[in-house]
Amino acid sequence: MIPYTVNIKLAARTLTGTLSLQNKPAVDWGWQGLIAQGCHSSILIIDPKTAQTIQVLERHKANVVKVKWSRENYYHNVSSPYCLRLASGDASGKIIVWDVVSGTAHCEIQEHSKPIQDLEWLWNQDASRDLLLAVHPPNYIVLWNGDTGTKLWKKSYAENILSFSFDPFDSSNMALLTSEGIVFITDFSHSKPPGSAGKKVYIASPHASPAHTKPAPAATPAPTGAKKALNKVKVLITNEKPTAEAVTLNDCLQLSYLPSKRNHMLLLYPREILILDLELSQTVGVVAIERSGVPFIQVIPCAQRDALYCLHENGCITFRVCRSTTAPEEAADPEQSVQELVYDLRSQCDAIRVTKTVRPYRMVICPVNENNAALTVSDGRVMLWELKAHTGRTPTNTRYTDTDKRGQTLIAGEAPPLLSNQQEVQLKFLLTGLLSGLPLPPFAIRMCPPLTTKNINHYQPLLAVGTSNGSVLVYNLTSGLLHKELSVHSCEVRGIEWVSLTSFLSYATSAPNNMGLVRNELQHVDLPTGRCFAFRGERGNDEPAIEMIKVSHLKQYLVVVFREKPLELWDVRTGTLLREMAKNFPTVTALEWSPSHNLKSLKKKQMAAREAMARQTVSDAEQSSVESSVISLLQDAESKSETSQAISAREHFVFTDTDGQVYHITVEGNTVKDGARIPPDGSMGSIACIAWKGDTLVLGDVDGNLNFWDLKARLSRGIPTHRGWVKKIRFAPGKGNQKLLVMYTDGAEVWDTKEVQMVSSMRIGRNVNYRILDIDWCTSDKVVLASDDGCIRVLEMAMKSASYRMDEQDLTDYNEKVEIKGLIQEQLNSLSNDMKSVLQDPELSLLQRCLLVSRLFGDESDLQFWTVASHYLQSFAQARQLSVSTAEGQAQNEGTQQSPHNHLDICHDVLCESFYFQKFQLDRVHLQEVKRSSYEHTKKCADQLLLLGQTDRAVQLLLETSADNSSYYCDSLKACLVTTITSSGPSQSTIKLVATNMIANGKLAEGVQLLCLIDKAADACRYLQTYGEWNRAAWLAKVRLNPAESSDVLKRWAEHLCSPQVNQKSKAILVLLSLGCFYKVGEMLHSMRYFDRAALFIEACLKYGVMEANDSSNILF
Repeated sequence: MIPYTVNIKLAARTLTGTLSLQNKPAVDWGWQGLIAQGCHSSILIIDPKTAQTIQVLERHKANVVKVKWSRENYYHNVSSPYCLRLASGDASGKIIVWDVVSGTAHCEIQEHSKPIQDLEWLWNQDASRDLLLAVHPPNYIVLWNGDTGTKLWKKSYAENILSFSFDPFDSSNMALLTSEGIVFITDFSHSKPPGSAGKKVYIASPHASPAHTKPAPAATPAPTGAKKALNKVKVLITNEKPTAEAVTLNDCLQLSYLPSKRNHMLLLYPREILILDLELSQTVGVVAIERSGVPFIQVIPCAQRDALYCLHENGCITFRVCRSTTAPEEAADPEQSVQELVYDLRSQCDAIRVTKTVRPYRMVICPVNENNAALTVSDGRVMLWELKAHTGRTPTNTRYTDTDKRGQTLIAGEAPPLLSNQQEVQLKFLLTGLLSGLPLPPFAIRMCPPLTTKNINHYQPLLAVGTSNGSVLVYNLTSGLLHKELSVHSCEVRGIEWVSLTSFLSYATSAPNNMGLVRNELQHVDLPTGRCFAFRGERGNDEPAIEMIKVSHLKQYLVVVFREKPLELWDVRTGTLLREMAKNFPTVTALEWSPSHNLKSLKKKQMAAREAMARQTVSDAEQSSVESSVISLLQDAESKSETSQAISAREHFVFTDTDGQVYHITVEGNTVKDGARIPPDGSMGSIACIAWKGDTLVLGDVDGNLNFWDLKARLSRGIPTHRGWVKKIRFAPGKGNQKLLVMYTDGAEVWDTKEVQMVSSMRIGRNVNYRILDIDWCTSDKVVLASDDGCIRVLEMAMKSASYRMDEQDLTDYNEKVEIKGLIQEQLNSLSNDMKSVLQDPELSLLQRCLLVSRLFGDESDLQFWTVASHYLQSFAQARQLSVSTAEGQAQNEGTQQSPHNHLDICHDVLCESFYFQKFQLDRVHLQEVKRSSYEHTKKCADQLLLLGQTDRAVQLLLETSADNSSYYCDSLKACLVTTITSSGPSQSTIKLVATNMIANGKLAEGVQLLCLIDKAADACRYLQTYGEWNRAAWLAKVRLNPAESSDVLKRWAEHLCSPQVNQKSKAILVLLSLGCFYKVGEMLHSMRYFDRAALFIEACLKYGVMEANDSSNILF
């Protein structure tokens, strides 16, 4: 007969509880849609779609203080697959880079022994995606190769570094938040450490900023005039160190570049968020909280819109969107335009109940869509919020992405700044998932009865966890999810015993009164219904505490052992008290039921009797006509119903007294008989626990000795473990499985009782840093341990680690199929219904599909490419229909698409259309002008206005220079020059000559200004590029040049980005897309071996008619 085997997939896992204070900043949401969170020294990997913990990483010895997912901004194929790679730093200074799928450490890095302050993967070049930048306290930044653990370079700074932020638009710029101020680094490179110490600026106290002046109501007009603006705003960033009493620098909680627009940064204070324009070093926007408002903890700026997610101290997440600035052409006077950036509150979620032990820690948002947020709470909860759009009727002005048009949720802040005559989109937070942690220890744990061939059809691996607040949590260990939470007791749960697969008994004892008596609660709980009743009825008040409860193997009888009172024997099935032992009954120190019983022989007798009765009732004639199998079925059914009621099998238990004497007692029905007594073993101390399975009986004592009795051979063997008090011993389930789990005060061991030798060991301080509170077996080869760090771990018998291969476990929504067709079908099934309907829509274009797939896979590189490609393919296709097609490589006239809503968002910076980019820069310079508060600011504004061609306004600013200023004469002459410039040949040639000489003598900015004055901006761009100012040249080309000239400048920039020393081909491709150089993009994708992206792109080009199917395009195919 083939043995019937069952593989119930029960992966090693950790059920986690409350977080440590050091875990506060340790949370990150990766591009692949998973959340990593530090919990003590473990790292949880959470899938927000199913609100499940799908992996636990355990290797750190100290608390985890930082986690960071690697970016997905590279081309993915078979040789460069998607990989779940995570970096984590702990309080002892160790950094581990993980392969999350296998649960193994890729490499370990140790530089210093202090907590890691900050971590970030570099994203700025195409050469390597393994570079990891870390802040090692007190003042070092170190660049590591995260693949090999090699240190590439190390740089120290004068002050303690708290955190850093990279400029998302320029990888050579970064800012360090230090204990004294901010250090700006402009020469960051992966190849060598920054050469200079950076530009150090000090933060003046935010209380000097306008944040504490009450903001004017929206209805009242903003004050006009530069003088009023000057009086209103104080300088925030200074180069001089402020006096000690004028500044409290520890107030600055966070520093971050805005990913939605270049050269902007936010500083977070408890009661305000300051938005800085870094070109001006000036506050241009303030989000202030009123006196009665709840202070900020954290803020996350969005990339796709100028919007902020703010976390407050009460756990409320608020979502604020920047109000649009009035366009200068609509304003009667530039001074009437907006006074500062205003962030309107558009939505907020519910707050949590904050107590001493429950407070919000951190918030993370999904980097792909930016419309999902997760909040971590100190008690271990993770709350998953989704930002949804609600409108009464479809608004005319709401912009969606291509995928959004077909039912996908709105991207965070997708509603652009709204004008008064259009309907506003209501944004609401919806709670879509909640992951709850275990409460504070101590715990009492008990696994449900083991899997057998009889219960296989309805078996669930349930673990009951008794907690200190009196509730019992029941977890399904297949999924790791909470199955039921039952409020059973009013005080700490001391122990749990299952009486069936769906019901258990639990007991709790209150604190003793002055006579040493307590209130005992023994409850019977039925899981399916949640029904709970006091098993001992009215008993329980003012009596000695219950020491333990033990249920017999057949779940017929229950023994309740008290501290200073004789034990009670109960019938579990009827809930009746069978015997309360006499007062002279010995004090019980340990007790265990025997696995042997006479149920089988009783059943055989009963079956024989039933069979005889059945044969008597069926006559001989009928016997032949009735199938014997039918008779056996009748007999079987009858016997089952009978056995459940009438049969009371004989069962035995043994216990020891304080002298170590072993007593044997037999229970059958209502009768209780004393059996043999075995004298104490002289080598053993006071017996603390007993375990019995088959013919093996094991006793453990308070001195750490284990005594193995072979009842068949009548042999005993004592083993001194030298581990101290044996707290608990339990045999593993399964026929013939003689493994034994032993719990000590300092750890646990697994023993093989057949060979009488230790299999594995765990000891606090040696290989773990937590103390074990309770133990049990959850399957025949896995143990479950409750520990004082608030976690419950399911471990292999070796008790090494709770990390596992993610593809080995059986989670909901994570089924795996061998056949490729089945696998694809499973992946489609795991998509939400609205996503499936989007994908199955025949009208969904190729571009929309590419965009949607890049979002589904969290593919940062693909998403950037298809966002820009989709926009410009449609844009150039429309232009082609409207105008005569021009030769490839020459930009289309962008004036044909000057619809106010048909543009890329400003987060794409110079990839945007020129008309929109110019408008944004003009708005920005007007805002800078309103906010200027010193001569330096005024000078910068005048320079920007000259480059933008706003000569009249620039002259006004130049003439504002006071007579006692050293630049008064120069500024006055410059004003005269600007107003009197003519386009005559001699003056132009003179100015050009002067500009060229200035540039040659190191005055690049001044020379470029002069060239712009005489409409030679194209020459100015060439000079800027010659001197390495590529970004500035691209900026100037977008704001001043006609499409053809601008295209030449940007093409040169693209060539520069492709050069080996820069190696930013991905960025070059995006620049070429914005110019409409689609053949060139196809060739580059092909040469970079991005074959599937190239094929899809060329197919899209042919569909939109911006490329013709000829020899050159066929070569690419």
